[in-house]
Amino acid sequence: MHKRLAKQLFELGAKARNPSLFGLYDALKETEWLNRKQLQDFQNEKARMFLSFASENSPFYKQLFQKIGFRPDKYTGIKDLACIPEIDKLCLIENNASIHSQNISEKVRLAETSGTSGQSLSFNRAESWDSQNRAAMMRAYDWYEVKPWDRNGYLWGYNISRRQHLKVKFLDILQNRFRIFDYSEKEIDGFARRLCSAQFLNGYSSMVYEVARLINERGIDIPNLKLVKGTSEIILDIHHAESIKAFGRRVTSEYGAAEAGLIAFECPYGGLHINVETVILEQNSAGEALVTNLASHSFPIIRYNLGDIISFSDDYCLCGRSHPLLKDVKGRKGKNVVGFKRKYPGLTFYYVFKNIALENSVLINYKVVQREVGKVVVLIEGLRSAKTVGLVQEQLDRYFGSDVEFEIEFVEKFGLELKKRQYFESDF
Repeated sequence: MHKRLAKQLFELGAKARNPSLFGLYDALKETEWLNRKQLQDFQNEKARMFLSFASENSPFYKQLFQKIGFRPDKYTGIKDLACIPEIDKLCLIENNASIHSQNISEKVRLAETSGTSGQSLSFNRAESWDSQNRAAMMRAYDWYEVKPWDRNGYLWGYNISRRQHLKVKFLDILQNRFRIFDYSEKEIDGFARRLCSAQFLNGYSSMVYEVARLINERGIDIPNLKLVKGTSEIILDIHHAESIKAFGRRVTSEYGAAEAGLIAFECPYGGLHINVETVILEQNSAGEALVTNLASHSFPIIRYNLGDIISFSDDYCLCGRSHPLLKDVKGRKGKNVVGFKRKYPGLTFYYVFKNIALENSVLINYKVVQREVGKVVVLIEGLRSAKTVGLVQEQLDRYFGSDVEFEIEFVEKFGLELKKRQYFESDF
């Protein structure tokens, strides 16, 4: 599709679905280069307005704030949120009706999400909320000289009917986007060759890796990609290595959730910038991310526990933007590894393989499965190597000692999946 036509179609679609989009985008461009104090002041003022709205219009938060004596008009900063109990997806589901605001005059659309937890959540998302999230994404794309109407490839996992397939394909054409519906090697090969005309690629990081690997195996030249975005999964070091070889670019990290919005986006200098104009990001005592979405007026999201382990950085990015930075997103705390005597966080495997990459420059694509107490199978992609076995066993011993018995198996190639990859699966 010609770029001018693609832009016109995007603008027509935005006018119908997201009329406030470009105004919100312009506002974000105005705050992009504020210093950190100015950004903090901006966030505090927006938080006061949002929290006041929630206390007046959401029955759930009206009752809660009265019960704990929280005064939104007295809000001065993130520390003042500490008295508000954190919530999780189950809380949003069980209190769905009372959390919804009663006095929303703008258009709302039903949004649904299940995520890795499998818990299904539906809520009304107002036009300004949806547009604010899209505007934040547009601003982040600017950092890579990419526009949302540019030709792009899309990798996502789902199973849909043939009728839905045709509908999605039509909508993709309107958005100058293409994707694959069958994750066979033949389909991936065709998709990879279509990337030659694309400006950016986005989707699950594990699927970006699969496409990059096939491109490298077959020597396909992809000359034009300005952005390779990975989302919804941990981005492994091996994903970066394969992407750099295929596209000349690392996999850019996008951090967010359907109900939380865009939380942070990585710039070309490597800084994972927190979108403080629209979200407040905290960390609880367990290191888990708590997000407050300042645009979620129709269904207030306040101190929502995403279950992800994060860490903050005190540094400033070399790009010159002053937005606070995330140092790391380690992924879901997830299920525990059940040893013979004690339990361990499933996230431990993140450190096992991260350490191997940092200390030994060995990049591993892995999956870990536990079906019995005290016994775990570690699946590693590739040819068996005594060196790899030794490195992995050394790290496993460091974290688990003799409390867990590990069986290390090598798989020539992991099967392709139609959903985001779980790097640790357990029956417990």
